[in-house]
Amino acid sequence: MADQLNLNCFIKTEKDSHFPLQNLPYGIFKTSDNPNPRAGTAIGKFILDLSVLESEGFFSDVFKDRKKIFSNSYLNLFMSLGSDVRKRIRKILQHILSIDNPALKDNDSLRKQCLIDSGRCEMCMPVNVGDYTDFYSSKEHATNVGIMFRGKDNALMSNWLHLPVAYHGRASSVVLSGTDIIRPKGQTKADDADMPTFGPTKLLDFELEMGYFIGTGNKLGEPVPVEKADEHIFGMVLVNDWSARDIQKWEYVPLGPFLAKNFATSISPWIVTLEALEPFKTKKIIQEPEPLPYLKSRGSWFYDINLEVSLKTDKLNEPFVISRSNYKYMYWDICQQLAHHTVTGCNMRTGDLLASGTISGPDKSSYGSMLELTWRGAEPVKLPGNEERKFLADGDELIISGWCDGNNYRVGFGEVKGKILPAV
Repeated sequence: MADQLNLNCFIKTEKDSHFPLQNLPYGIFKTSDNPNPRAGTAIGKFILDLSVLESEGFFSDVFKDRKKIFSNSYLNLFMSLGSDVRKRIRKILQHILSIDNPALKDNDSLRKQCLIDSGRCEMCMPVNVGDYTDFYSSKEHATNVGIMFRGKDNALMSNWLHLPVAYHGRASSVVLSGTDIIRPKGQTKADDADMPTFGPTKLLDFELEMGYFIGTGNKLGEPVPVEKADEHIFGMVLVNDWSARDIQKWEYVPLGPFLAKNFATSISPWIVTLEALEPFKTKKIIQEPEPLPYLKSRGSWFYDINLEVSLKTDKLNEPFVISRSNYKYMYWDICQQLAHHTVTGCNMRTGDLLASGTISGPDKSSYGSMLELTWRGAEPVKLPGNEERKFLADGDELIISGWCDGNNYRVGFGEVKGKILPAV
């Protein structure tokens, strides 16, 4: 069905485009002639202005008496309407963009109003993020870090295989792709030093992650059952959870990450819905020991999402790929994470962001951080032109891209990128 829809879309999309008719992600954008942020969906090289279609009555059967859902500066109101509304809007958009439907295809005036070249658009923060939680759900990553700091025999902590470990992050510093990252300062302590010192981090790192936004929340005291968790999830984005490793090492005992993580977390601008990702579900990972009953998710919520990390330095003309990984390497899935997060009765709210934690694969080429790629700096990443990196330098730009490969089409997330600026 999806492949046929792609062939029948009146807007031509290339085979390697991240945004064919099978995708239809949601984002917020603005233009020079209309600086008001509003909702759009990406289709090929264009952005379809959903606020214009809404004003023309295309969604009136779904929204009923609700007004200006897509004219808001954030997607939160639309997200709060639930998965059924989201699925209905998706079908309407696919019908509008069909080559057999003249409503938009043959209406020159309307098409000029609502189909805008993406090069003319500026992407905005898609969601007003309320709370942010970062998980630690890649077994390979957790094992690698554990080996570095505790040795092979004690790599995984005793609780790791029984529950999705996480920490509460800082929502105010979640930023959009393209936002510059200022090198943070903090306390660090060398192994051979008696006292800590203060200054810019020397071990600035990226973390290859994905995240998902909560569409509809739950009431305080009412956990989200694992078998219904997907109904509360709106869609997914790429995430780079920037980290200052030397600050982290000194501060994290006994309560975990704080200043090493709170200075910036970058996300991609387009939110890809679970409907678009449905064809790319992969086989469920065997979890041993078997999770407790409240964490036994139905079906598979692992996705075959190709992930690529590139680094561009002041001396490189083109970004250089330093890692290729895949979201399918995760150990705990999104439904298990959400069920565990709320099992105490914690109330999630529309716009809350939950991230996967660093995604690392089974070999060095698929590791999701400089910490692992260079093994704490002992094995620098080799770059063209005799450059090398142990950790990120000022002027470096880190770019993460992600996509799913279908039958002659892709469902992609675009990019999340950020450039490192010197400490203030």
